[in-house]
Amino acid sequence: MDNGSAFVDAWLLRACARLGIKLVHSRPGKPEGRGKIERFFRTVRGQFLTELTEQRAAQLSGLAELNRLFTAWTETVYHVREHSETGCPPLARWEAGGPFPVPPPPALAEAFRWSERRKVTKTALVSLHGNSYQVDPALAGRSVELIFDPFDLTVLQVRCGGKDAGTALPHHITRHAHPKARPEEPGSGDEAPRATGIDYLALLDAQHDRQIAGRVNYAALDDSGDTAGQEQGKEGAR
Repeated sequence: MDNGSAFVDAWLLRACARLGIKLVHSRPGKPEGRGKIERFFRTVRGQFLTELTEQRAAQLSGLAELNRLFTAWTETVYHVREHSETGCPPLARWEAGGPFPVPPPPALAEAFRWSERRKVTKTALVSLHGNSYQVDPALAGRSVELIFDPFDLTVLQVRCGGKDAGTALPHHITRHAHPKARPEEPGSGDEAPRATGIDYLALLDAQHDRQIAGRVNYAALDDSGDTAGQEQGKEGAR
């Protein structure tokens, strides 16, 4: 990674540590070490994002559909195209180094939560960005770690000494999201690509569906309730 604020942030460091990922930063002023990922981003912009015209983007039902289209492009086009220097498709080159451990869903959820340390008051209260929470009275005067979703500050898990210490109950809430958890805004200088009249991403999506017809659909096994919405969005796109 480079040394931008997003890549040296404590939240990214925590996520990498939880997942056993070694985070390496390039030397300031020496971009050569990031050549591979920058080239990949250029390919994504030139082959995938250019197909998301303003009209096509307006038809997306949400992030789930966008992720599905990106997966279709990645697995149908990018992963199977032979690399000009290695002479090998990226997917085949990656699989040659396997097998790779896959973290279970609870570990992924834990990794992408944020945490902050606070000292519990004598009245068993902790504060976090203008909010106050009631914790176990036995924690009064002790330092605890608060684990939370940055977009929902109404639910906090408490840990003390690395062990679970229950839930922090909202006492006085003035802010529901972390100050740094702001939605992204598109750049004003980005020019919208011209429409070709061909829905290339929809064609890739259909091809991808045919390719994975004989494989296990792990997304369909998700019982969180999002699957029905994704399927409705998919049918609407078609």
